[in-house]
Amino acid sequence: RSAFYENKVFLHISNLPFRLQKLKEKFISKFGSAPKFYARAPGRVNLIGEHIDYCGYAVLPMAIEQDILIAVEPVQTQVVQLANTNSSYLDFSTSVNNIQINKTKPQWHNYFLCGLKGIQEHFGLNNPTGMNCLLDGTIPPSSGLSSSSALVCCAGLVTLRANGKTLSKVELAEICTKSERYIGTEGGGMDQSISFLAEEGTAKLIEFNPLRATDVRLPSGAVFVIANSCVEMNKAASSHYNIRVMECRLATKVLSKSKGLDWKKMLRLHDVQSKLGVSLEEMLTIVEEVLHPEPYSTEEICKCLGISLQELCSQILSQNMQDVSTFKLYQRAKHVYSEAARVLEFKKICSEAPANTLQLLGELMKQSHISCREMYECSCPELDRLVDICLQFGAIGSRLTGAGWGGCTVSMVPTDRLNTFLKDVKKAYYQMDGQRLAVENNTLFATKPGKGALVFVEA
Repeated sequence: RSAFYENKVFLHISNLPFRLQKLKEKFISKFGSAPKFYARAPGRVNLIGEHIDYCGYAVLPMAIEQDILIAVEPVQTQVVQLANTNSSYLDFSTSVNNIQINKTKPQWHNYFLCGLKGIQEHFGLNNPTGMNCLLDGTIPPSSGLSSSSALVCCAGLVTLRANGKTLSKVELAEICTKSERYIGTEGGGMDQSISFLAEEGTAKLIEFNPLRATDVRLPSGAVFVIANSCVEMNKAASSHYNIRVMECRLATKVLSKSKGLDWKKMLRLHDVQSKLGVSLEEMLTIVEEVLHPEPYSTEEICKCLGISLQELCSQILSQNMQDVSTFKLYQRAKHVYSEAARVLEFKKICSEAPANTLQLLGELMKQSHISCREMYECSCPELDRLVDICLQFGAIGSRLTGAGWGGCTVSMVPTDRLNTFLKDVKKAYYQMDGQRLAVENNTLFATKPGKGALVFVEA
């Protein structure tokens, strides 16, 4: 049974009917015929829980209104033709029987191909349907709001529908998580999960293995504001992200070995806690006891694990990590275990709603950013400055959101101070820099929990 439904008139998302009409007109102009259906997948903002999904820990995102929208016409030829309403993204076409994804050049069409290939392989499609597709996106690229994962998800949904197949939201989220790895990003599944499982009006606690989502009602009296630093960072085009994934994996191995666990089978920091049966606070104590703050050389890691450098390179380090000579294990593990605890505390506070809810949540957001900056080293000077500006002008809490090294901040702002906050932040961060001011769309906006991915037809 498919969990995706179709709306004849889809009015809940602002400006969507207008976008659909414009998209239809451009589609007809491009392909000479009308689209048969549309698919939409939203971006997301992670309120707290950065860089811990791939370590097995729960995260707390919500979908945003900005999205990827694709108009689709299934065709008889086994060719996929892709076009984009943004002229800076070039047209692309390929045979559906010969999907080639270039990891060295993470271009926009490769993310579509990830979703397409994931569905094809899941169902073992020998005769997949060809498609004409026109994409329109409103998520600013490389901003930490999951534009690439939303495109993978939307492509997966499009391929599913065009080939007459059905899956549950959870199944599709898991397939899209795996298929994004075709482009070289070792993500953990948060982005794809919230894109499919999101519901209007609520954030979600997303847990893994098994994948499940729990509603988290956000407090009244405050809104969440996204501010784009205007520093772009593409996970697939940078080694920062995948090095952090490997550092967490190596920390898992060293911690496991020190505690007499079967370290060769341990892949994620959550596995260590689970096997030991201890709390997150106790794991932080173990990190202090076992790991040292100085970077670990590959030789020292080999000594800790009792293996040769050849074994480390062939059995643990991925191909793109072979030339990395040092890894920070203490800092990464300390961030992951403390951030995982902050996520659970954030949810608990939202559920119990004490009188000082906003102050408590704001403090957790501040602690999260400090840990991202100092322990995980995934911030940048512009993000740090933007967080400081947001706190200066009335945010109760502010932090980077998404992978970091650029992208956006998310701030919790009292509702009655929103207008003043937006005006002051715009003046302090954007108007002082002409280049930032030139980035017109989606640089600074309030947001609320939005809908998940859908397939629908027009009226």
